[in-house]
Amino acid sequence: MARTYHAVITYKELATKIQHDSQIHTSVLLHNWIGRVLGVVVREAHGRGDPPLTALVIHTEDGMVGEGYREVLTTAGQAPVEEPLEREHHAASARLDCYRRFAADLPADGGVAALAPKLAATLARRRPQTPQAGPRICATCFVQLPTTGICDACS
Repeated sequence: MARTYHAVITYKELATKIQHDSQIHTSVLLHNWIGRVLGVVVREAHGRGDPPLTALVIHTEDGMVGEGYREVLTTAGQAPVEEPLEREHHAASARLDCYRRFAADLPADGGVAALAPKLAATLARRRPQTPQAGPRICATCFVQLPTTGICDACS
């Protein structure tokens, strides 16, 4: 059975690492500069034929890739994915491509595409919604039945 392999980084963790490693620090809000940096990463990876490394970057709060993930699709000549969960599944597949290309400790079976752990846990906690049955209707006079199930008009 194929196992999942999770190696992701949050935008905040990445920003901290970039500033530490580059020794360039800024007080500019993260969302005002990280997208440009990741845009360069998208284009460079695509130009080298590498999988989109930016699929590994997720939000701390929900474990999802950001809206900037559109650039991965655009750069690859693919149509944007508007539905968030569909976009997350695309990113999960792209992450698996990254793991297969760069990870040294990949499971022997190669792993399977998986949503980021936080998002997967959130989705697992959601209760499946059962459709609500419509009101019961009297087959004779087509009036909504009371909770007793006996039509007041026909009985």
